[in-house]
Amino acid sequence: MEQVIGSYVTLKRAGSNFNGLCPFHSEKTPSFTVFPNTQSFYCFGCSAGGDVISFIMRAEHLDYVAAVELLAARAGIEIPKDGKAPAEGEVSRQRVFDMNRAAASFFHQCLMDPAIGGDAMRYLSEQRRLSRATIRHFGLGFAPPSFGMLTDHMKRLGYTEQELITGFLCGKSQKTGRAYDYFRNRVMFPIIDTAGRVIAFGGRVMDDSKPKYLNSSDTPAFKKSRNLFALNFARTHCEEFMILCEGYMDVIALHAAGFENAVATLGTAITAEQARIFAKYTKKVIISYDSDEAGQRAASRAMQMLGEVGIDVRVLQMSGAKDPDEYIKTYGADRFRRLLGQSRTGFRYKLDGILAKYDITQPEGRIAASGECCQLISEFYSGVEREVYIGQVSELLNISTDVLGHRVEQLLKKRVREAKEAESRRAQADIRGVGDRINPDTVKNVRASAAESVVLGLLMIYDEYRNAVATGKVVLREEDFFTAFGRRAFATIMELQATPGGYSPSLLGQTFSPDEMGRLQQMERQRRSLTHNGPEVFRQSVDTLKEEKARSDGQKSEDVISDITSILARKGQKQTDKPTGGK
Repeated sequence: MEQVIGSYVTLKRAGSNFNGLCPFHSEKTPSFTVFPNTQSFYCFGCSAGGDVISFIMRAEHLDYVAAVELLAARAGIEIPKDGKAPAEGEVSRQRVFDMNRAAASFFHQCLMDPAIGGDAMRYLSEQRRLSRATIRHFGLGFAPPSFGMLTDHMKRLGYTEQELITGFLCGKSQKTGRAYDYFRNRVMFPIIDTAGRVIAFGGRVMDDSKPKYLNSSDTPAFKKSRNLFALNFARTHCEEFMILCEGYMDVIALHAAGFENAVATLGTAITAEQARIFAKYTKKVIISYDSDEAGQRAASRAMQMLGEVGIDVRVLQMSGAKDPDEYIKTYGADRFRRLLGQSRTGFRYKLDGILAKYDITQPEGRIAASGECCQLISEFYSGVEREVYIGQVSELLNISTDVLGHRVEQLLKKRVREAKEAESRRAQADIRGVGDRINPDTVKNVRASAAESVVLGLLMIYDEYRNAVATGKVVLREEDFFTAFGRRAFATIMELQATPGGYSPSLLGQTFSPDEMGRLQQMERQRRSLTHNGPEVFRQSVDTLKEEKARSDGQKSEDVISDITSILARKGQKQTDKPTGGK
């Protein structure tokens, strides 16, 4: 299990377990643990948990069957097909991979055909100065301006219109109902994952059409927020640092110039999931975005997202060029390499932005700038970093370090206090079950829900408790559970117990979502962390559960009787109030 999860998370041994940064939420200190003895994982930060199948379901956004198939393929095991045809409108990940590979081959052949892709090839080779070797290396292609050339080609290969629509290779006209090629008259950039599969496409238009860049939307094989362009190449060249660019052409130009650690997001601002991908491969990222206002805003967001996962973030400051592609064409690769060595820290980048806003030769400007600088410094986790930055600002603004340090300390205490208050509110909400999307019934009876958690946790851990329930030694039924989630979990556990193979936690994933699996894993981990899990604990929790359920049912009966009495009383009042007639 640790080998599979270790391909997604950098794991370090901690006693008999393994720890790492959680791949499902942003964090700087590891709260994600793999337990080899139980073949399970759990994050103490976001409560994600389960077994290796649950991990793959969550990490790859797959259902249970697809996750099992992926693990089987990874292990070189062929799973027999059941012969069932896919449901209407359903397209498998593998089918999308196959479609994309065929489409990438079609686009590349079109680019290499002078009669079809002549203009596109001249754009790449003359205007962008890309060699044939680079074009082949990235599998670049060309989508002809025809409305149906790709669609017709793919149909001849046996793919249906519905499959092509699902894979975002073609669309359908609302007016005529006819299918049309999604990408037309565009230079095509295949997006390839770290397993070497073509998962999507980006296309740059060859005329003045809008949008300039068009990207595949999410499909069964692709999530835009969870992939990076050229990571399949960069992942083996990024031990020292990675370069984050804005566009495909910047990345390709950098790779062609020898900077094979460059990647780009896929037409969107960087996401938390992408930041965690960086954290998996490197500890340092140099942001090389366009020098315009939009590029600088995007750089600020990227600094924040990458900083949240503990990455050392630097920012490249280019002059004389708007992007890396133009800079290398103008000044060459050696000068760009020197520029990388001069990249500014995220703090220095933001500090320069603050100082540029104010006239610090005037008292008012110094005061305003010092306020923003102190706010900026207070956001840093490390006390050493704060002390160093206070010294830098003190020197620049000619304000004593004591004054600046006192203000930073005030702001820091405020941030800590607000964080503790927010955590307290979340903890109180968790205790009451408020906002619980997995088990919303918790808030209705906290005592019953707590008893359910104990019973389910013990049932998942101990064979003897499942056997006691199955044989009737302990009388416990589905209707004894207070919450709908508890009833479903109990029923599933006992159904698995009754099968020839007996209960297996891995099979819970067939019924429960990854989030629900995390909740079940949380129940199990809570019981494993306690020393008192004997029969008296189990029986007492069962008794509490039944008492609370009976009390709840009794209250409902009283409410029903009360409602009926009220209705009859109102009807009697209406009969009394009826007019007796007369003139």
